[in-house]
Amino acid sequence: MLNTVTSAHDLAALIEWYGAMGADCALDDLPQDRFEESQRQARERASARTAKAAAFDNRANASPSQPVGSTLTSKSSSNQSRPSLNAPQHGQQEGQAPAFLNPGSASVVEDARQMAAQAQTLADLRQALATFEGCSLKLSAKSLVFGDGNPDGEVMFIGEAPGRDEDLQGIPFVGRAGQLLDKMMTAIKLDRSNSYITNILPWRPPGNRKPSIDEQAMLQPFIHRHIELVNPKLLVFLGGTAAQQLLDSKEGIMRLRGRWRTYAVSGREIPAMSTLHPAFLLRTPAQKRAAWQDLLEVAAKLDSLR
Repeated sequence: MLNTVTSAHDLAALIEWYGAMGADCALDDLPQDRFEESQRQARERASARTAKAAAFDNRANASPSQPVGSTLTSKSSSNQSRPSLNAPQHGQQEGQAPAFLNPGSASVVEDARQMAAQAQTLADLRQALATFEGCSLKLSAKSLVFGDGNPDGEVMFIGEAPGRDEDLQGIPFVGRAGQLLDKMMTAIKLDRSNSYITNILPWRPPGNRKPSIDEQAMLQPFIHRHIELVNPKLLVFLGGTAAQQLLDSKEGIMRLRGRWRTYAVSGREIPAMSTLHPAFLLRTPAQKRAAWQDLLEVAAKLDSLR
């Protein structure tokens, strides 16, 4: 039988123990039954696998002579092994969810598209995200980390997702990586007063893990609308995850960085530069020279557009 904490001393000792174990912040006002939540998610995954298997059998029975998977086509020869987050697949209408999503995710992506499209201002978009219930990352995150800086700025920096410090403060890039980003921006005469910063995901993934394909897909309409509303002169993608999603590419960041691409939005093509994420640079200082070269390209391009 569990002992009940009955004294202030016991309570203080319990809090100290929580801190030693790494539980240094409260995620909610009330306790959550994570065991029940895990069991529910396991049931949902099992149900999804059953539905997926049934759909697989139906396709196989309907066209036994057609190789399984032949209904999917790649966007280009360079992207054959990576499904596109943006482009419709073969037989898929514009605006429908990609065919590779898990069963149940397709309707979530469609809901996200509709909610994002209805947002006429950044405040509307933030409210849409706050009311969006399709992504489970919202359940474990403390804050919705939307954006920071000047929405009228010339350059929009986009990273992957909030970390611990960002989740606590509700502001993107405020931890050690954010401090390095500020220094990088200052080096080319930019700061948060003349630039805008956000992430492709507004909620911190547990343990700072890489967001799944489904999570990226269901939140992609929001970051697309975010870019559309800010309408910057230049885009800078920080890290491989953001660059791969927004450029619809399977190439790694070392191949993507240093080269100008374009991001199409509202009939306009915005120049986009991919570079190394500040968190990566903290772990690998030797790559700072490469990031500096990318920043010089950004500064030169910005001067040419003024």
